Amino acid sequence: SIQVATDKVAGKLSSTLSWVKNTVSHTVSQMASQVASPSASLHTTSPSTTLSTPALSPSSPTQLSPDDLELLAKLEEQNRLLETDSKSLRSVNGSRRNSGSSLVSSSSASSNLSHLEEDSWILWGRIVNEWEDVRKKKEKQVKELVRKGIPHHFRAIVWQLLCSAQSMPIKDQYSELLKMTSPCEKLIRRDIARTYPEHDFFKEKDSLGQEVLFNVMKAYSLVDREVGYCQGSAFIVGLLLMQMPEEEAFCVFVKLMQDYRLRELFKPSMAELGLCMYQFECMIQEHLPELYVHFQSQSFHTSMYASSWFLTIFLTTFPLPIATRIFDIFMSEGLEIVFRVGLALLQMNQAELLQLDMEGMLQHFQKVIPHQFDSGPDKLIQASYQVKYNAKKMKKLEKEYTTIKTKEMEEQVEIKRLRTENRLLKQRIETLEKESASLADRLIQHKCSSRYSEDFVLQLEKELVQARLSEAESHCALKEMQDKVLEMEKRNSSLPDEENVARLQEELIAVKLREAESLMGLKDLRQQVKDLEEHWQRHLARTTGRWKDPPRKNAVNELQDELMTVRLREAETQAELKETKQRMMEMETQNQINSNHLRRAEQEITNLQEKVQYLSAQNKGLLAQLNEAKRRQAEIECKSKEEVMAVRLREADRIAAVAELQQHIAELEIQ
Repeated sequence: SIQVATDKVAGKLSSTLSWVKNTVSHTVSQMASQVASPSASLHTTSPSTTLSTPALSPSSPTQLSPDDLELLAKLEEQNRLLETDSKSLRSVNGSRRNSGSSLVSSSSASSNLSHLEEDSWILWGRIVNEWEDVRKKKEKQVKELVRKGIPHHFRAIVWQLLCSAQSMPIKDQYSELLKMTSPCEKLIRRDIARTYPEHDFFKEKDSLGQEVLFNVMKAYSLVDREVGYCQGSAFIVGLLLMQMPEEEAFCVFVKLMQDYRLRELFKPSMAELGLCMYQFECMIQEHLPELYVHFQSQSFHTSMYASSWFLTIFLTTFPLPIATRIFDIFMSEGLEIVFRVGLALLQMNQAELLQLDMEGMLQHFQKVIPHQFDSGPDKLIQASYQVKYNAKKMKKLEKEYTTIKTKEMEEQVEIKRLRTENRLLKQRIETLEKESASLADRLIQHKCSSRYSEDFVLQLEKELVQARLSEAESHCALKEMQDKVLEMEKRNSSLPDEENVARLQEELIAVKLREAESLMGLKDLRQQVKDLEEHWQRHLARTTGRWKDPPRKNAVNELQDELMTVRLREAETQAELKETKQRMMEMETQNQINSNHLRRAEQEITNLQEKVQYLSAQNKGLLAQLNEAKRRQAEIECKSKEEVMAVRLREADRIAAVAELQQHIAELEIQ
């Protein structure tokens, strides 16, 4: 009945004012249904009743009947009651409003808006109402409008629409996350007071602002345990809480971390921040070479002034009105605006910075630049879009940075290895120094001892000199031998089969040894045969005249015959001995050949064992990678199950919400 009466009154207003107000009313109701927050649903009827109040003004061209005036008075009374209830539900008084209450509370001020502001309201109302079609068909026009600034009362819903955070399943988990305990709670509590310390919503200890900021940061630290909590992120969450309730702020912050590169910026390693610093420094070198050289000469690194720009999106650099305008564009276009605004700032301050040293430049960045645009950010934003930004070149710089970091990691590994070797060498040097000190002490003791005379010391010195000379000679000989070995290895490397060549060389040496031994034995045997022939001839000469000799001489001849027999036997024994030696030499040669074969086999076994160890280590690494892949797969499956469960919960909540709305409609129909 209230809605019917409102339509009746609105139909009697002037055509222009009626069309404007009805458009805004329809936009507000659409936003409230999209955000679907309890505080927003509470105000669904308020805009229409509030926007109809200008009919009571004296300037209204249409005269209302007494019945209409009475009905309108009742509507005003209900509107005041709704506004009183809405004030009790707002989490921020004056600075933070949700999307529905912001538009309701500003209804009285909207009557005084200029025509330009009314046009902006109408345009943004249409955009929000037809967001899907506008985003697809008129993306460039939307970007241009965002660059000109989003109206304050539309900012909450537009931010959610820009990052697609208006219907996230994780919103249903928010209340459960607040009941859990986070390991980052102490850090968050410590840094809460440092976040917007001058802002009314956050400056008081244990205030509502600090409490909701703590809740959002704690909930995210539980959702993303790898990032946990980083101090710079609190400024972004604080700005979101100035615009919308904590549940919506939490969803928007999760989207920013996932889709706007903020998660990589806030990781403990901050690798993405290093990449941004490298890209920004290359842009300075290209566009502002004089300033780049000046920064290098003063050792004024990019991270000294620009790291907070990327971590907080200029929220700690500029006053909130200017930073919020930049944040509007960030929600639409991402980190590109940070590069553009940063380079525009340097271009506008180049002349002053070139005259300052490092300390002066720090003071300039901290005290002068933040207040250069107090009159408005339009000049800065216009200058930022005159900066040449090449996305392809930024991708190329990203690849270069990744290559540089990979080389640095390899160099760090090599440095670590060299440091380990250096430490071992130092330990070795310390050991040698201790040994040297011990030897010096012994030498002193020897000098002081009465047992050793000066002659003994001189003798020791001579021996030491000789030992050093011999050591030097040994070194020279060793070097020559090493050179020869290297030369032989080079020669051997050109041969087709090293093992066959080595075996043939060993057999050749064995054959030559046997041949030499045989020649020696043959020479000895020839000498023995010659001696025996001489003895035999003498023996024949004696035996031919034995019958003529006397008996005594015959006895001597018999003894000589016996001696000759013994010598023959001795020659036979020596021949057998030579043959035995020859066989023994052959066996030793064969033994040496077998030993060489055995040594080569052992070397091959050692090489194979080393290869087996290497393959085992490689296998362990592959098993570790496999286990890691299985673990990640399990995590992904678990995450997918959680997402499925969240979708099911969301569907159940939607069914419950539909049932509740149907019941509410029935109650309204009964009323």
